Amino acid sequence: TVLFSRVATPFYIPTRLWLGVEWDNPERGKHDGSHEGTVYFKCRHPTGGSFIRPNKVNFGVDFLTAIKNRYVLEDESKEEETEQIVIIGNKPVETIGFDSVIKQQSQLSKLQDVSLRNCAVNGAGDKGGIAKACPNIRSIDLSKNLLSSWEEVIDIANQLKHLEVLNLSENKLTFPSSSPSPTGTFSMLKVLVLNRTEITWAEVLCCASGWPVLEKLYLESNNIVISERPTDVLQTVKLLDLSSNQSIDENQLFLIAYLPRLEQLILSDIGISSIHFPDAGIGCKTSMFPSLQYLVLNDNQIAQWSFMNELDKLQSLHALSCTRNPLTEGSKDAQTTRQFIIARIGQLRTLNKCVIEPEERRGAELDYRKAFGNEWKKAGGHQDPEKNRPNKEFLEAHPRYQALCLKYGAPEDGELKTQQPFLLRNQLLTLKIKYPNQLDQKVTEKQLPESMTVQKVKGLLSRLLKVPVSELLLSYESPKMPGKEIELENDLQSLQFYSVENGDCLLVRW
Repeated sequence: TVLFSRVATPFYIPTRLWLGVEWDNPERGKHDGSHEGTVYFKCRHPTGGSFIRPNKVNFGVDFLTAIKNRYVLEDESKEEETEQIVIIGNKPVETIGFDSVIKQQSQLSKLQDVSLRNCAVNGAGDKGGIAKACPNIRSIDLSKNLLSSWEEVIDIANQLKHLEVLNLSENKLTFPSSSPSPTGTFSMLKVLVLNRTEITWAEVLCCASGWPVLEKLYLESNNIVISERPTDVLQTVKLLDLSSNQSIDENQLFLIAYLPRLEQLILSDIGISSIHFPDAGIGCKTSMFPSLQYLVLNDNQIAQWSFMNELDKLQSLHALSCTRNPLTEGSKDAQTTRQFIIARIGQLRTLNKCVIEPEERRGAELDYRKAFGNEWKKAGGHQDPEKNRPNKEFLEAHPRYQALCLKYGAPEDGELKTQQPFLLRNQLLTLKIKYPNQLDQKVTEKQLPESMTVQKVKGLLSRLLKVPVSELLLSYESPKMPGKEIELENDLQSLQFYSVENGDCLLVRW
């Protein structure tokens, strides 16, 4: 049996009845709707069409039939039928099977979350049938079915007054471009999924007037071009997914930059490589995307650090995902890349779904401050605040550097000496080791590689102190931050990760 979304008028070639089918996947077809020079129907793709015998085609079923097929217990008909006496008018009537019917109806009426994915649903069916049989549905997955128009969707939704979640992905729908959806049809709808439905941006805006409380809108893989600013629609949307719409660029994004409640924006695989907020200068915040907290930029073409500098201008951004970009994949040292992103975006709390702990932020910012210290000095930076005037080029490349100098102090000359990475002595840290809970233990001094993990440090101390590794707790103090103790809580991280430096004091407890 063949499942399809579009079929032409039946015709004869030359004496047998055939149907013209355009496949959703054009690789399954053989031609463009022509046969021996005669055009029987037209396809969007030159190899998207086929001729199919009618007995090979599945024309689908209505919504209520599909829901009964899936949700009515398979063994209902096998149950022992019981006789009942029912009074109709003044006459007793003998009935068989009423219990089964009542049970089925009760079962459907209680349904709230329904999945009819790939069930060949082609429309609503008999008028009022859905509302009568299953009026309490709140969530429907109707993806990958045979719905062909928005009007068919409205016919279904009109009968579901409590509908909050609707997934219509992979239905090749036709949408209205001028007349909006009837008021009240989607009055409760909060989540709408329209991935791979071929909807355009103009059609989104037209239909959106009928989604008064919509919070999440998914529009993946629709070849969308954002052509105009939503003014009186989409004002309640908190999440917008525009992934895999390759024609979207930064100028189009500015058209949705003032949606007042937009908190999550998913832009994976749109091909974006640059962004610039022209209304905000160095160290300032943009008025665009005022509520945006979570931004997803996976699988794009981001290759410049200036992109991350611009993201620091977003006033509410707390979470970022940017995997599989040239900037993040091209570097051999993924940890350094992560540190530099954290240092460049000051308000970030989560990066690539990993929480940024205060210790990690501190280490990242100190390493960033140190890594570009020599460049800062050459550009006019100075430890003396009155002489500290780095040039415009440096500030544009490192807009947070001055703020980091205020936070941690300007880098000292001793920090900025270029080390020879292949000489072990240049990577050794001389640390004091104290035992706060063991007064009989003397303070010792040891040299440890800065690349040594916390776990290996614990192993070394375990052997020296004859104490199990699992009982050891490590932290350190720095003369640069008197009175503050930093816990070394992640065994897999290095001393360098926690910005442990020469002269610091390692505190060991058990």
